[in-house]
Amino acid sequence: MQIGIFSVGDVTPDPTTGRTPTEHERIKATVAIARKAEEVGLDVLALGQHHNPPFVASSPTTTLAYIGAQTERLLLSTATTLITTTDPVRLAEDYGTLQHLVDGRMDLMLGRGNTGPVYPWFGKDIREGINLAVENYALLHRLWREDVVDWEGRFRTPLQGFTATPRPLDGLPPFVWHGSIRTPEIAEQAAYYGDGFFSNHIFWPATHTARMVAFYRQRFEHYGHGTAAQAIVGLGGQFFMRRNSQDAVREFRPYFDNAPVYGHGPSLEDFTTQTPLTVGSPQQVLERTLGFREYVGDYQRQLFLVDHAGLPLRTVLEQLDLLGEILPDLRAGFAEGRPAGVPDAPTHASRLAAASPADVLGVRPLATPTGVTA
Repeated sequence: MQIGIFSVGDVTPDPTTGRTPTEHERIKATVAIARKAEEVGLDVLALGQHHNPPFVASSPTTTLAYIGAQTERLLLSTATTLITTTDPVRLAEDYGTLQHLVDGRMDLMLGRGNTGPVYPWFGKDIREGINLAVENYALLHRLWREDVVDWEGRFRTPLQGFTATPRPLDGLPPFVWHGSIRTPEIAEQAAYYGDGFFSNHIFWPATHTARMVAFYRQRFEHYGHGTAAQAIVGLGGQFFMRRNSQDAVREFRPYFDNAPVYGHGPSLEDFTTQTPLTVGSPQQVLERTLGFREYVGDYQRQLFLVDHAGLPLRTVLEQLDLLGEILPDLRAGFAEGRPAGVPDAPTHASRLAAASPADVLGVRPLATPTGVTA
């Protein structure tokens, strides 16, 4: 089980002081948070990709490479890489380079994104979002597995005799997660390729997440990658902790009430009841998180959103210290009763050790995932 954090890089005013951090401060804070994540024993740091204010996460590979040079163990990922508006050739080369720089200590999560104006900025049509995700990933998948690619599709110029460089480290492409909040076609895509599926799991009720994960598991098995229980699943999550639950609620309330993503909607009490957001003591966060597998089954990656809504860096680092304190109990709880056939979270080393020659050097035949329009 991999446990970590993800960030969307929002630059949000602190509602308790009225101060907004500068972009420089926010970018440097991301690096400090990554170092703290490794210090407390977390496994993963994932950064989002946004190209609009008030976000600073427009170049995740740059930031991840910088963080990779200052960490030794932390696995670096994305949350999410925009497969719809980022050219697949650019993705193959950027993340291929990152894979070499951090000695395989990376993977990436692909998604459509949820900011409509981004599409025309990059010459794309939001109405083609799903089709872009399907076609672009089909090309990215080939670019990492074929030394020379001839390709023609609907959304970019054709390729003739093209080789993406650098080639994947050890001949093994980075592991890919497909992230979605509500789109079954993305779960279908993940299942078709035998990739991981990451459910955002921070805004929707547990019943919705359970349905999405169950669908992905069913389709993973349908495509012959293993049993439903062997599918590779990740979940998002959200918490705010203090030693005393009343202190946590009191301190977090103004951030919740004013946050652009969920402020001015349901009350904090209603939102914590209806979604996985937990505001309370470390024990409450521990118990709530371990309860996730009651409705999604045993899974491989749990990421938490902690640096958002204007929370100052000092508070975020305190949250990570508290998470580090319950980390051993989280690991023990997730391991308890875990069936032997459930796979571990994928890493470059484990995948390389288990890979057949065809996995490393060969090319699997490609077709269109069932139920998805190419």
